[in-house]
Amino acid sequence: MAGPISLRQWNRTLLQRQHLLERVDEDVLDVLDRCVGLQSQDPKVAFFGLWSRIADFDPADLDELMTGREVVRMALLRSTVFLMDAEDARWVRPLAQAAMDAEMRGHHVKQLAGADPDEVARYGRELLSGTELSVKALTAGLAQRWPDATAGSLASVVRCLVPLVQVPPRGTWQGSATTTYSLYDDWCGPGESAVTGDEAIKDLIRLYLRGFGPSTIKGLQSWAGMTRLRPVVEAMEADWELGKLTGPDGEELFDLEGMALADEDLSSPARLVAPFDNIVVSQGPDRRRVVDDDVFPKLATPNGRSPGFVLVDGRVAGVWKPVKDGKNTAIEVDYLVEVPASGKREVEAEREQLVAFCNS
Repeated sequence: MAGPISLRQWNRTLLQRQHLLERVDEDVLDVLDRCVGLQSQDPKVAFFGLWSRIADFDPADLDELMTGREVVRMALLRSTVFLMDAEDARWVRPLAQAAMDAEMRGHHVKQLAGADPDEVARYGRELLSGTELSVKALTAGLAQRWPDATAGSLASVVRCLVPLVQVPPRGTWQGSATTTYSLYDDWCGPGESAVTGDEAIKDLIRLYLRGFGPSTIKGLQSWAGMTRLRPVVEAMEADWELGKLTGPDGEELFDLEGMALADEDLSSPARLVAPFDNIVVSQGPDRRRVVDDDVFPKLATPNGRSPGFVLVDGRVAGVWKPVKDGKNTAIEVDYLVEVPASGKREVEAEREQLVAFCNS
């Protein structure tokens, strides 16, 4: 076991792998893959996530990938809506089924008035076959069959048990349409997953460590919404795929064998990171790479929506949010810790760039 690595080196390695130390001139798909998809329950946040990582990012490039069916918005890891490469989503979606099942059992089955979830899913698939339906239309069709069930839970059961894509124009930069579903195989075409079973789990671990490593097993499991990954990780280490390091407080960290760590002396310019960005969200104990324990509770909101995150010297120092300013969008920044004047100047420069991006 090598190490220990410092907290600052752990931080800089994450930010370097996430393209948050320096914006890159790369294709949208390449950056999206490095992030293993971006959370997208709010349709606009993926655009902010790519803006913070890609030099001169043009939202039309992402719109084209969505309308061209090369990337999809759908419920994936942790039963959360992700924006992901469509072919990766094909094999990642089955890995998310346990989380989908847990959501269904915990929140929806008891609202079905005795209806069989599998039958609800079969009928939902039948209603969607060869067409696209808004959530309202899908819910109405299901409620007609099961009038005593809670209508919203019927649609949620279909979402949990059937791979569904949220189709454009919702999710595009200027799109504001209601959520509309298509069967994944109808939207992307039928096909076989590139990997399945244990090999799919290993591929997910490889992708995560490439973009977010080094990581504790708890951090990996928190992000993936999966459990019992230690045997898989340890088998990959035994096969020399993964290396083991010691974290700043003795944590056991895993990384891809031969993957370089960043120099802890690298500078980290201020960044306005997207709401729900996975460098902060669902990182479990690994979130301490970028946010202090006394700051993290201040990020909570009454409605569970994530603010945007303000990074100063690589750590969360505040939050930001878009607000309407007449026909335009303004960006409000609130600091949660003391920030030096030089840091505030960097943040202001980023804020002005984000305002220009939102109103372009």
